[in-house]
Amino acid sequence: MLTVNTEQWVNQLRRQLQRANYAYYLQDNPIMEDEVYDRLYRELQALEEKYPELITPDSPTQRVGGGVSEGFASVKHNIPLYSLENAFDLSELAQWVARWQNQVSEETTVNYVCELKIDGNALALTYENGILVRGVTRGDGETGEEITNNVRTIRTIPLRLDLENPPARVEVRGEAFLPRKTFEKINQARSENGEARFANPRNATSGTLRQLDPKVVAKRQLDFFAYTLYVIDENTTINPKTQAESLESLQEMGFQVNPNHKICQSLKQVGDYYQKWQEEREKLPYETDGVVIKINSYALQEKLGFTQKFPRWAIALKFPAEEAPTKLKEITVNVGRTGAVTPLAHLEPVSLAGTTVQRATLHNTDFINELDVRIGDTVVVRKAGDIIPEIVRVLPELRPESAQPFIMPTECPECGSRLVRPEGEAVTRCVNVSCPAILRGSLVHFASRDAMDINGLGEKMVENLVSQGLVTSVADLYHLTVEQLTQLERVGKQSASNLVSAIAQSKHQPWSRVLYGLGIRYVGKVNAETLTERFSTVEELARASVEDLKAVEGIGEEIARSVYQWFRIEANQALVKQLQETGLNFQAEATETPPAETTIAQPFAGKKFVLTGKLKHLTRSEAQQLIERAGGKVSSSVSSKTDYVLVGDKGGSKQKKAQELNIPQMTEDEFQARTMGL
Repeated sequence: MLTVNTEQWVNQLRRQLQRANYAYYLQDNPIMEDEVYDRLYRELQALEEKYPELITPDSPTQRVGGGVSEGFASVKHNIPLYSLENAFDLSELAQWVARWQNQVSEETTVNYVCELKIDGNALALTYENGILVRGVTRGDGETGEEITNNVRTIRTIPLRLDLENPPARVEVRGEAFLPRKTFEKINQARSENGEARFANPRNATSGTLRQLDPKVVAKRQLDFFAYTLYVIDENTTINPKTQAESLESLQEMGFQVNPNHKICQSLKQVGDYYQKWQEEREKLPYETDGVVIKINSYALQEKLGFTQKFPRWAIALKFPAEEAPTKLKEITVNVGRTGAVTPLAHLEPVSLAGTTVQRATLHNTDFINELDVRIGDTVVVRKAGDIIPEIVRVLPELRPESAQPFIMPTECPECGSRLVRPEGEAVTRCVNVSCPAILRGSLVHFASRDAMDINGLGEKMVENLVSQGLVTSVADLYHLTVEQLTQLERVGKQSASNLVSAIAQSKHQPWSRVLYGLGIRYVGKVNAETLTERFSTVEELARASVEDLKAVEGIGEEIARSVYQWFRIEANQALVKQLQETGLNFQAEATETPPAETTIAQPFAGKKFVLTGKLKHLTRSEAQQLIERAGGKVSSSVSSKTDYVLVGDKGGSKQKKAQELNIPQMTEDEFQARTMGL
């Protein structure tokens, strides 16, 4: 039954999505991530399906695309640049397959081409007689912005096709994007210049492409992957019949295609590909938010055609959201090992990056004030990899009248001491060194895997030890006995014995791990290794001045001052002495230089390879890694500068060109024999 509240909620969702569309397409200032937009859009879509009387002509669900911003000439696409339908799990993918199969009268066996969905901006490129003449943004799919001068600055987009007899006209579709490292450098430079940081690589790419000065675009170093080819020339010999052949043709023309694409013979193989990259995407040098699945056969693609919005023969299978909207129920505070008091948001459970999230960090008071987040708000939560979830944005249009601001407490919730906020810092702290929360945090960090790696000394055991008064400092760990531990609740003799043994074993950890375990502010695992390489004993490190520390490559002012000040505190000096007395390692072990013959051989040093055909035992990515490990490089097209062509089944035009140029060809078996052991 339709209620007033439902109608109000639908109107709120509609307004929020319309604002997001306008900001993205017309203002070039995205206010919402794709995952968040998708969730809110699907919620609105479901409500409109349930209550058709609520559908209005201006609803985002009734519109094919957005408008085009001013500043560049608006041009009509030669071929519409359709967006893709989205699926959010494997069951929705199976439903897509069932839908397209219903469009085909006879039983059809197909294979699919899977490509990683790059989180960037789509471009349509036009080449006439092999020369780039136009570059256009997606826009609304029918009309886009003509940004040819900016496109010319992208080095992975060829200005001339690498073909002797290019077709009269070629249309290439692909994705412009910023690699992770490039994005990080841009944001670092913007911070140093006092400019606002970009929220993510996609937003940075969009903003870059719309720069009026091509010099700015060139400086940003955008990258490009091509994924679609249209050949408009009846007299050319380039006539791909499948998506896989198109990708190979694009490479031969001089384009970069995603090296991780794969032909899948079944939905199971598609699912395996999806699962693999869902788990491994953080290892990639660029952002990806899903997998694009296309029917390989162009003949079947043509038969299936398009809906009003999407091609029927392709779909984007999104990875689990790393951002999602949910309700903020309560805010509490947590005291960490450095005394930092961190506000913690308690949320309505939401599925995020494959896990259920119910809590997220709010960092500090300034962060809360900047977000203007209130208890009762609808907020957007982000989680990437193993990072603790955080609230990144508030949706104020969905704020209830009952929403309440958060007020930071003035006393420590753990020990009752008055909290302070040091001048120049954003963090509120408890400065009572005897605070149980600080001690617990220090112990957990000391026992962590990257520090002393004490198995069995987790948060629950630490809580038990501190609450019972058995441990009042890190050094007390090394005086624990089995008898003491068995007096604790739910601790048996065997587990007590195992813990005492693990603590004793930690005495063999190297100096760098001990230093990291001390929990000196700003000293992470890598910095600890750097410092212990330069200062071979704790005495040397303790005597070092700020200037001595800053002279170590990789150690900046902040780290140097923190280390210097830590060793000036009497309590810390006493702790080091106590730990030395227990037998911990506070000096670097002597190392020997390995003999020259252990150096890894590089049989392909300086050699250029081109891969063609399907390899039996290796993926292209694996083959490329082996070539690079052996000192070689991989190119996308065959030329007179190519040293070897690694040939699999159905080598195609690249193998033919290699034969014409008398370039040595190598089989997969020969290649594996020469790279054995790498």
